[in-house]
Amino acid sequence: QVQLVESGGGLVQAGGSLRLSCAASGRMFRINDMGWYRQAPGKQRELVAAVTISGSTNYADSVKGRFTISRDNGKNTVYLQMNSLKPEDTAVYYCNVKVLLRIGATLPVDYWGQGTQVTVSS
Repeated sequence: QVQLVESGGGLVQAGGSLRLSCAASGRMFRINDMGWYRQAPGKQRELVAAVTISGSTNYADSVKGRFTISRDNGKNTVYLQMNSLKPEDTAVYYCNVKVLLRIGATLPVDYWGQGTQVTVSS
């Protein structure tokens, strides 16, 4: 079983910054994609940013130029640096990893973090 522990959420004023972290642990062969999603009240969960094992990144248009995703493969950790935060960034942020559980596996398994609240005040 794979466990994800998120940290770094909180309350910040508009224009401020926060850094989210998500560390994965447990029995696994390899983590493929790692990413961050968010869900605001009354809205669907949406992809914020993702990073592949080779380091290629993908961002939602709404966060491009403000957020940066990165990963440390040695620590099985993914980060989300959020700058120039806006009130519309307020949401619960969820870490997601796609894991190959054993050598020879071809289908990754999705795991989700417990979520961390990010609140941006105007």
